Amino acid sequence: MQDAKEEVRGRLNIEDVVGEYVQLKRAGRNFKGLSPFTSERTPSFVVSPDKHIWHDFSSGRGGDIFSFVMEVEGMDFRAALEHLARKAGVDLSQYDTKQSGEIAKRKKRLLEANELAARYFQQSLVRNQHALEYVFKTRGLSKEIVQEFRIGYAPANSDGLVQALKKRGFTQKEIADAGLTNRFGGDIFRGRMTVPLMDASGQVIGFTGRIIADEPNAPKYLNTPQTLLYDKSRHVFGLSQAKEAIRKGDAGVIVEGNLDVVSSHQAGVKNVVATAGTAMTEWHLKALVRLNPDVKLAFDADAAGLAATERAIPIAQRVGVELSIVNLPDGAKDPDELIQRDAGLWRKAIANSEPVVDWVFRQYMNREDMASAAGKRRFTTEALRVVNALDDPVEREHYMKKIAAETDTSLDAVLRKRDDTKNTTASAKLREVKPTETEVATFNTTEDTVLGLLLVYPALRTLLDEFDPTMFSGEEQKHLASYLASHKKAFTHFPKELQQIETYVKIVELKAETRYGSWHDADIQLEAAQLLRQVMKQQQKRKTNDLLEELRVAEKSGDESQITLLREELSKRIKEMGRG
Repeated sequence: MQDAKEEVRGRLNIEDVVGEYVQLKRAGRNFKGLSPFTSERTPSFVVSPDKHIWHDFSSGRGGDIFSFVMEVEGMDFRAALEHLARKAGVDLSQYDTKQSGEIAKRKKRLLEANELAARYFQQSLVRNQHALEYVFKTRGLSKEIVQEFRIGYAPANSDGLVQALKKRGFTQKEIADAGLTNRFGGDIFRGRMTVPLMDASGQVIGFTGRIIADEPNAPKYLNTPQTLLYDKSRHVFGLSQAKEAIRKGDAGVIVEGNLDVVSSHQAGVKNVVATAGTAMTEWHLKALVRLNPDVKLAFDADAAGLAATERAIPIAQRVGVELSIVNLPDGAKDPDELIQRDAGLWRKAIANSEPVVDWVFRQYMNREDMASAAGKRRFTTEALRVVNALDDPVEREHYMKKIAAETDTSLDAVLRKRDDTKNTTASAKLREVKPTETEVATFNTTEDTVLGLLLVYPALRTLLDEFDPTMFSGEEQKHLASYLASHKKAFTHFPKELQQIETYVKIVELKAETRYGSWHDADIQLEAAQLLRQVMKQQQKRKTNDLLEELRVAEKSGDESQITLLREELSKRIKEMGRG
């Protein structure tokens, strides 16, 4: 069930699951709260979204999302997996041993079908004069951008693509599973300009179809439905084409429409992507924050755009995104229209982006009579709701002072109103932590501490040259120590050699980051050296105790030769310990 486990883990945020039981507050890249397992008063329970693990410093316990649920709910692994799968919307029946290989085969076939569909649409565009005029004249797209985004045309006939795919050996069910058919079994895209939806590596996983002739009651845009490949809540349109520009540029820019992205790239502004016609989710921002922590939204300034922007603020806080808003000049309803008018205005709008909270405040002020008491009341109520979603106390105070200035009231009045305003997130009732006897790994040993230090500070790994990695007591510790002794550089991605002990590695790394993050380099090196000597002494003590036990057995049996050998070995061992 490893595939099922990874699917569930990928769909859930560990901080959200743990947050149902523990009141968490952001602490840098991590979250902290009071331990649900001890009666501590100072928070020492840490959740790392990056590593997808938790660690409780007060009890020494730690693990992943599954071990946490096992612990607090008293479940075994299978029950925890089923519980979290329901929460994540994952059908575990697909991951039975017999079916796991079949899923990989199905995905491969669906990718092949979508790739062939993209080629079919491209060839159809070349053969249809009306479609060519729409793409190149009406939309004003260049040959280069049409090739880059693989833009095509879906003929108006009812099943041309279906028949073409069947000739290539695809079944009706495979074509439907790829999202390429309508409810009658014919082509879902007909008489439309097609724009492939690609994953981050550039593989085609679906399509957007834009109608090119006026048809009553026909939707202007049509997207591939949810499939095994395409999930609109996670897909970022244009990411494969934009990722390099986002990584190298100042920020990633999110627009609402896919053709806004195409137009922007044609204008030379390539750090632009879209949420593919759906509300922005945490997955969208997570895909971007890996490339650049700064994200700019170019949403409409209407009520729907304001609501979407407000929803994005707490998501951005959780993900660690610095969010700002791109304001379009008056008269431009979307980036595409602005670019057609003047591409320079689009670049200027991006460069003059506004911090998201300032933008939201301004929208609310424009909707209220700020000279009236009622207007001020409504504005402060809405503004404080936004401020309460901010994690950083300095940022919160900055905006509370701004609320006071905009309403011509005192900061004290704003603070009193804030105290009266319920923060639904903070006041949410936590689920009861049930008593359990489930065994969860504990991480309190000297060995775990020093191995975490060597993980976080690769320069210290040369210290292992003076020690035998087998001096560590546990199999996980020996495995990790052996790896670190032969790999002196920091790894940029998680090594295959450590995948079988991944949770253990991430927890000891988190421990070291939390405990030693503010230490000076010289102190850290001294600490690591002292801890390694302690580990060596602990090994010597274990060996001495083992020899004493063997000696007692030999004396009881009367084996004089064995007694002599053991006493000599014991004497030698005690002398070595004395020198250490």
